[in-house]
Amino acid sequence: MNDSAVLNAATTVSFSGNSNSFIYFSSMADKITTQKRSEVMSKIRSKNTKPEHLVRRYLFGLGLRFRIHKKDLPGRPDIALPKFRTIIFINGCFWHGHVNCKYFNMPKTHKEYWVPKIKNNISKDIIAKRELRRLGWKVFTVWECQLKGNKMDKTLTALASKILNQSTAR
Repeated sequence: MNDSAVLNAATTVSFSGNSNSFIYFSSMADKITTQKRSEVMSKIRSKNTKPEHLVRRYLFGLGLRFRIHKKDLPGRPDIALPKFRTIIFINGCFWHGHVNCKYFNMPKTHKEYWVPKIKNNISKDIIAKRELRRLGWKVFTVWECQLKGNKMDKTLTALASKILNQSTAR
């Protein structure tokens, strides 16, 4: 999927890569009060999330050492492995507009806030990854949904394999 298709993912319709297919985001009505929703949303963390902890624990268990949330790199990546010149972003499916994911539904209410917010997040992700690649870093993205259920082991094993195999290819 090209960058412009990803950017359009936060709007109503997105091109999915196949010239004949389009993705329509489903919307769900909010079933809780505004006050309760505000309380729930205020407790969502942007750093040190459960998915981040899962990936970090796995990598550390393999003997890989890394830095977290490096301020001197574009996008403040969740995990940086300097020895391997590798960056890992661990993205929440909702916050980063994961296309074709059951955990991403564009909110039905306050669209004037949510559409630009999610579209801006997608745009910042694209820019940060492009800049990191330009600086010579390998960039991987792990989505929240890839760490749920029986997908977690496969995702983490594949990620470690990509990191370790790229170091032997130098």
